[in-house]
Amino acid sequence: MPLYRDEAVVLRTHKLGEADRIITMLSRRHGKIRAVAKGVRRTSSRFGSRLEPFMVVDVQLYEGRSLDTITQAESLAGYGAAIVADYSAYTAASVMVETADRLSEAESSVQQYLLLVGALRSLARAEHPSDLARDSYLLRALSLAGWAPSFDDCARCGAPGPHDHVVVQLGGAVCPDCAPPGSPVLDAGTRELLVALLRGDWDRAEASDDRVRSRAGGIVSAYTNWHLDRGLRSMSHVESERTTP
Repeated sequence: MPLYRDEAVVLRTHKLGEADRIITMLSRRHGKIRAVAKGVRRTSSRFGSRLEPFMVVDVQLYEGRSLDTITQAESLAGYGAAIVADYSAYTAASVMVETADRLSEAESSVQQYLLLVGALRSLARAEHPSDLARDSYLLRALSLAGWAPSFDDCARCGAPGPHDHVVVQLGGAVCPDCAPPGSPVLDAGTRELLVALLRGDWDRAEASDDRVRSRAGGIVSAYTNWHLDRGLRSMSHVESERTTP
């Protein structure tokens, strides 16, 4: 079986047998990879903690019929410890890796890989508030997947905006002629924040207040769940965090 090597970020792990794990990774050149790390759960494992979620590794694998086998793994960036130490960062990172898992199938997507690594690095370094980093990542990841939202011009007919209604099923903000009866109203502050998150305008995004961030986060969550067909399991922790006094 041929050997190959790639850079990858660990998305999730599952136990296999008494000492092994199945590692799901998003790689730079080979897309999503599912591979077995043999003996990784033993204290004497040569892999150590390098194959844990949120870690970026240089990994060598044997190609298998259904699952590849990891033979070497060297750490490139250890974001896991810093992220796990902060609950808000952890919930944001969990949403990010689950989204990447759902968006990235077998095909290679260098842009999705680089976006995820950059977002995890930002969380680990606490460069921006975790909720803003999470929502910005989601909007950009969906855009790379072909579902770019519009929060200015009408998402349905293209009429110049800004517009005062938002319908996630139609792609974002919509004009009065396209808005179904009872469509939610999109206030100016929330619209500006959504545009800033999509563009990576951090100065404008960080100038927003908590109420605006909460409204924008709800829209981003609804938009993400709609396009991924079923809800993200990790998003339930975000919702409980929002409702906690």
